[in-house]
Amino acid sequence: MIKNILIFIFIILGMVVILNFSDHNLKRAVDACLAGSQKLSESKITDLDEAKKFCEEEIKKNRSK
Repeated sequence: MIKNILIFIFIILGMVVILNFSDHNLKRAVDACLAGSQKLSESKITDLDEAKKFCEEEIKKNRSK
């Protein structure tokens, strides 16, 4: 009985950690996209907010595949 409760608590803690770090990973991916778009002159995006929205949309599209 105690073993089952400990396993359940461990699973819940693991899910909380994963959900918290998924947002962190998305932020890091967006930051990397912004840095890459600034180095490459191929993108015609000059506004930082517009570039951030573009990067977020592209990353979310790639994640859903």
